[in-house]
Amino acid sequence: MTKRLISLTILLLAFACSWAQERIIVVNEGRWESDDGQLAFIDGSTITNQWFRKQNAKMKLGDTPNDIIHLKDNLIAISVNYSNIIQYITTDGKDCGATENVPNNRKLATDGTYLYVTSYAHSTALNEKYTKGYVAKIDIETKNVVKTCEVGYEPEGIVFYKGKLFIANSGGYAPFENHGHETTVSVVDAETLQKITDIDTGCINLYGGMAISGQYLCINSAGNHQTIEPKTIIMNCDDYSFVTHDFSSTLACTHNGLFYCIGSNEMTGEVTTKVIDPASNTVTDGINIGSVNSDIMAMNAPYGIYINPYTGYIYVSDAKNYDEAGEVYQYNASGVLQNKFKTYINPAHFLALPPDGTGISIATTDDNDEVYYNLQGIKTSPTKGRIYIHKGKKVVY
Repeated sequence: MTKRLISLTILLLAFACSWAQERIIVVNEGRWESDDGQLAFIDGSTITNQWFRKQNAKMKLGDTPNDIIHLKDNLIAISVNYSNIIQYITTDGKDCGATENVPNNRKLATDGTYLYVTSYAHSTALNEKYTKGYVAKIDIETKNVVKTCEVGYEPEGIVFYKGKLFIANSGGYAPFENHGHETTVSVVDAETLQKITDIDTGCINLYGGMAISGQYLCINSAGNHQTIEPKTIIMNCDDYSFVTHDFSSTLACTHNGLFYCIGSNEMTGEVTTKVIDPASNTVTDGINIGSVNSDIMAMNAPYGIYINPYTGYIYVSDAKNYDEAGEVYQYNASGVLQNKFKTYINPAHFLALPPDGTGISIATTDDNDEVYYNLQGIKTSPTKGRIYIHKGKKVVY
């Protein structure tokens, strides 16, 4: 009996310790033109809704937040699209300023010193006029735009890799404006913010955020929802080669070298789930981890997927009917459902904070001296002068 009690105590402590490491910010997009974007905060096994408002004397986050990224230490950025601002917060949710002159901003990337933001707009903070969309480079100390570069129409996903920015262009306004859908990924030198080249994927409407794993990008091609089917592109950032798959990756995240994708085909109404190994170019049907896949297939509107890079916990959100409280499913690394949280409208984006709550830290057992991680916890190849995590410590390469 005593042994059983000891074993039960150890098991409960293990569960408590695991939950205690879960510190997740959930970005609820709210409703378009309703000024009701919100943040929620998952702390272990509990959720605090309206977290940003509670931390900032009922201050509003803004209208339709599109992305969130951990810049460095105690600084986080959120792109708030319809409010035309980049909102900055500390890791405890406190307002710490904004960049207010990047209109129609979309997705975010960082090198730890600068923030890079895609924008659908044609006018910049530096009084430039562009025909297409652009990417803005923001000094995260001053929060000022220091450079911009024109890319394609309606640029979406953006990543930083080995001193370069990769920007997926959508041409998403093609049905309403006098231009076609885009098929290109623009490559831009991050330091000079000069365009290097455009990679033509042959697939239209490169819409949504991109996931990156090592040198590989997972890019969703949304099609035109009428006559052209969606596709998924896996691109190698080192040599610009790519392969194309005949399914969508509307929602995608990465963990341990794999891409986990939920795809929605607007033409057929079909929802698919896939796991892609980009190194071997193999695709597995279904996210077959515990009950994750069956739960996704039972959802009314899957709206986000994320795997905590520190713990392996899995998060999937359901937007329901897009006009009521959504739900966030929390699974442990084995895919066992831990909690189903009720949150605000359209829970779309997630960001894990380090388990200890004090800046960036990544626990790794990899003894390879060449292993470096970026500030989002993703293994990467370092570039001189940038900040990385190496052997569990933050270093300048």
